[in-house]
Amino acid sequence: MPIAQNRLEVLQVCKLLQCVREGDKVQIEKLTLNGIPHLVNYNDPSEGDTALAIAACANNDEMIKFLLELGAHPDVMDFKGRSAVMRAAEYGHVQCMENLAKEGADMKLKDLEGKGILFYVISAPTQRHSRCLEIALEYGADVNNMSKDGKPVFLVACETAAENEDMCLKLLEKGADPNAVQEKEGKTALMAACGSGSVKVVSAILAKGGDVNARDRHRSTALHQAAKGGFFEVLQVLSAYASEFDVVDDKGNTPVHFAADGHAMCCRFLIQRGSNPKLKNNEGVLPKAIAKDNGHKDCGKELRKGEKSFGKTGKNNDPWAIQLYDWSFSRQKEIVEMMQKFDPDISGFVQKDDFIECLQNSGAPLPDEAELKKLTLAHDKNKDNTVDYNDFLTGKKYINKLYLMSAFEGGKKKKKKGGKKGKKGKTKIPMPICVQPEGPRTAGGGPPEVFIPKNIHFTDNTRFDRDKPPEHPLQDDSAWYLHLPDKTYVNVNEAAKYGDLDTLRNAFSKGSPVDTRDKYFKTPLMTACSHGNMEVAIFLLDQGADINARDNFKWTPLHHACHAGQLDLVEYLLSRGAELDATTMNGGTPLTRAIESSKVELVKFLIDRGAKIQTENKKGQNPLDLAMAWADLRVLDTVQTKWDSLPAPSDKKGKGKGGKGGKKSPPPKRAASAPADKEGDIKTPPSTR
Repeated sequence: MPIAQNRLEVLQVCKLLQCVREGDKVQIEKLTLNGIPHLVNYNDPSEGDTALAIAACANNDEMIKFLLELGAHPDVMDFKGRSAVMRAAEYGHVQCMENLAKEGADMKLKDLEGKGILFYVISAPTQRHSRCLEIALEYGADVNNMSKDGKPVFLVACETAAENEDMCLKLLEKGADPNAVQEKEGKTALMAACGSGSVKVVSAILAKGGDVNARDRHRSTALHQAAKGGFFEVLQVLSAYASEFDVVDDKGNTPVHFAADGHAMCCRFLIQRGSNPKLKNNEGVLPKAIAKDNGHKDCGKELRKGEKSFGKTGKNNDPWAIQLYDWSFSRQKEIVEMMQKFDPDISGFVQKDDFIECLQNSGAPLPDEAELKKLTLAHDKNKDNTVDYNDFLTGKKYINKLYLMSAFEGGKKKKKKGGKKGKKGKTKIPMPICVQPEGPRTAGGGPPEVFIPKNIHFTDNTRFDRDKPPEHPLQDDSAWYLHLPDKTYVNVNEAAKYGDLDTLRNAFSKGSPVDTRDKYFKTPLMTACSHGNMEVAIFLLDQGADINARDNFKWTPLHHACHAGQLDLVEYLLSRGAELDATTMNGGTPLTRAIESSKVELVKFLIDRGAKIQTENKKGQNPLDLAMAWADLRVLDTVQTKWDSLPAPSDKKGKGKGGKGGKKSPPPKRAASAPADKEGDIKTPPSTR
């Protein structure tokens, strides 16, 4: 691995690498033939790159062939210990890797961190990397390679087993140790696969002899990892291989403690298989407390049930039966294939002795002879010494239905039986809150229409300020020597709220609609009215704003002005043609909004202008009822005086049975005093839109 040192060597190496990047074969050949000896194998002095490594990273297989013909060695490494074949494997360049492998590239080389080529192959779960893995294994890559930090390559692959299942299975087939352990933490490949949630890889590791009950430095097992991720199918496979469920780590956490964080079905399965839900961890916390703190009601329900049932014996829930069912459920295909060897007609029945032999040969956890006899008799439908193996695989004859896998499938919720009505009380009327999206971008890639360019005062603050403005516009030449500020956007309603007339004026002059609506269908005029901004309201109306526009609750600008108690703004809106008795979604009028604001001058003004007082909202409340409820004595006096001066409303309905018209309903009487709580404070109900 020669390194360029003097100036001539450095210049020639840099020139060679540049020619490799550009694909200039003629110049490369001249440099290698007439330059310093072995130039093609020299390392760049900065990072140690070689010509072959550059071509491998660029996926230039023709350049690799050309460099190999010129004498490039495939095993020359850079300053990090990476060879060209490692770089090709890292990027998934299949053709480059094949060419290097055929030229004798060493697949057992390790970099400075002790990582072989397989560490680079498993860096990405793509089809190209999968093909690179096959090439590396074909040419003798070490499947049990371990880095200097004590991580086996198979364990690293299992950490992302859910994404690269095929790679993990290929490594196992080629002899990877199923009990590969990280030296520092004691983490096994099985724990990594369980943490990723890959059922296939977990099953393959256990089938190859992986230790299902191995513990790491923190006394954690593979069961803890699967429960932490909420991988129910992985838990089932671990149970099939006789995993211990009543285990505790060094912090006192059981698998149920981890499953309680949002995995209800895992909680039920773990408790049924023997994990104790009543144990507290070292901090004194029960699993159900974890579920409660994190708001997982379904987990809390399962844990409370489990605490009541744990340790109690029941029918058909013997440990041997549960283990046999889990074992057979995870091997259904293999068991059916074995049974069909003794059942050529595929009738679903085999002889009792053949049935027992198949289970024994496959390593089933069979019970004692007495229980085994009961098991076979339960599946002998025809009483002819045969066993229905399909019925056996369902598990319904020898295990409680609550322990079957079908019990963990999410079912449809049962409908409530009719005939019974719920409790009487206040009913919540559904009030759909209409919102609209911000909309597409404007022409030229700008933000949605509701956002307008903000007008930024651009001047030299060191020369001019509020107290010392320029005497003439031409005197301010700041634009010639200052950088223009970045263009920013502001919501059009925000500009109306804070009275930014310059921003609004510029936006409207460039074609922005004056009645642009925000998420809640509010226009700038509504925002100006709700904040009492008279100057902005006048400007918007002069620009053509709709004075009777309505938002998502059918409020008009007049409603907003009355609700804010802005008397001068209300007078101006009415003078410009605002609708005096416009009703909202719930039947409210500007008068009722003024009553809620407790502005007696505004209420009196609206009444004098002829606002209707004998109106009702959807709750059947008229303005006098609202005045009584809000309990402002001045407003109540004003409304009561007007109400008493009105004639009683006539009964518009037809005559009754006696032939006489209905009686006139008297006006409501004024309350003697406003309703108060125990402490004497007047209750003020919130307004309903």
